[in-house]
Amino acid sequence: MDRLELFPDTTTIENDALTIAGCDLSALAAEYGTPLYLYDRATLDASVTLYRRALNAQYGSPKYGYHYPAESGLTYAGKAFLCLAIAQWCRQQDLWLDCSGLGEIVIAIAAGVPREHIVVHGVNKSPADLEAATRHARIIVVDNLNELERLVSLATSHSLPDLWLRFQPGLAVETHAYTQTGHADSKFGMGRDEILEAARICRGNQLPLKGLHFHQGSQFRDPSPLGIAIEKTLDLARSLDLNEDWVLSPGGGWGVAYHEDELPQPDVAAYVRFVAEAVKTGCQKCGLPLPRLQLEPGRSLVARAGVALYRLGAVKRTAHRTWLLLDGGLADNPRPALYGARYSALPVKGPERPAEEMVWMAGPYCESGDVIIEGLPFPKVEAGELIAVPVSGAYHLSMSSNYNAARRPAVLWLDGGHAYQIQRRETPADLLRRDCELPANSVEKG
Repeated sequence: MDRLELFPDTTTIENDALTIAGCDLSALAAEYGTPLYLYDRATLDASVTLYRRALNAQYGSPKYGYHYPAESGLTYAGKAFLCLAIAQWCRQQDLWLDCSGLGEIVIAIAAGVPREHIVVHGVNKSPADLEAATRHARIIVVDNLNELERLVSLATSHSLPDLWLRFQPGLAVETHAYTQTGHADSKFGMGRDEILEAARICRGNQLPLKGLHFHQGSQFRDPSPLGIAIEKTLDLARSLDLNEDWVLSPGGGWGVAYHEDELPQPDVAAYVRFVAEAVKTGCQKCGLPLPRLQLEPGRSLVARAGVALYRLGAVKRTAHRTWLLLDGGLADNPRPALYGARYSALPVKGPERPAEEMVWMAGPYCESGDVIIEGLPFPKVEAGELIAVPVSGAYHLSMSSNYNAARRPAVLWLDGGHAYQIQRRETPADLLRRDCELPANSVEKG
């Protein structure tokens, strides 16, 4: 069944029901309620191993005249999904952690992520973001000249972390317009002339300029546009006269299959090989020392490790559609509404039942756009059944909301037959926790 390939590595069918990491999904749903998010530790670990093996095999080959293994590493993109447990897992895996501002930095610190593994990104970092970054991070990725001016001021009272300059190469990868980041009109990064000016400011103020970063977009499958961007970035590095101790980060964004029509999964080894070859040949051509190559996978590490469980509340048949109405949707997964993302699903019980009709799966929220899945061949199901939606590990919970006063779901960590709650379900009290009452006289006036 192709659809099973979308699920975590440990997914099996036992007693005619889906299990993950040896855990009974129906029992978990009964104990923790739905919607419920599950993360499979084994799939996360395997993804890191796959990337590391590819980097070790492809980067620093003597074929290119470099007779030493060049350094490389992985930075987990916290924006994909970050909580205390995920940050702890990053620490255990010796990953660097990309934090986009104060909130994510606080989570990293609480999880014990060492300073030397914290990288701070952000297109418009606030004073509080920059203050936290200077105190707790190893690297700040500078997005613009105004930000650099603020860092110059901070340098009078703080010892700054290493700085990377974010280059805007002027072209994007093929993906949804909302997830393209490298084109000339993007809000992210600096053009060539601005990078040269930023380098001049760094050197004039003795700031620790250590690397270059770029990012062209997310959820892409064809790495070829990266070749041009790497060529442009290496040419820029030559102009900056960076020394042997420099870092190049070509971002991340490698895609995953969300639907069986998108299988097979994009080849991580081929992606890493393309990037490594482009950097090695480019450095040889430019006469540059090989940089440390730092990749930033987020989605392709965590997406397939996650599964969302929903309870089917009603089956509604209209003239042309069968609607399966679930107890979650837009508030915990805005990607279909934002990007037109396509998902697949299986019933937890009897997942091998033959498909009998095309279904549309929608959530309970007061929006016509609250549709998770459209036109999916599916077995006949009844109210009360559990539906499992795979590839739910990235950009669901990190982009979730309290729309219609929805309460964010519980999250479980599945590992070797055990389930550990890593985020509890929000309560009605949580929804009121930030609210303040109006003074009595103001209410009376109303």
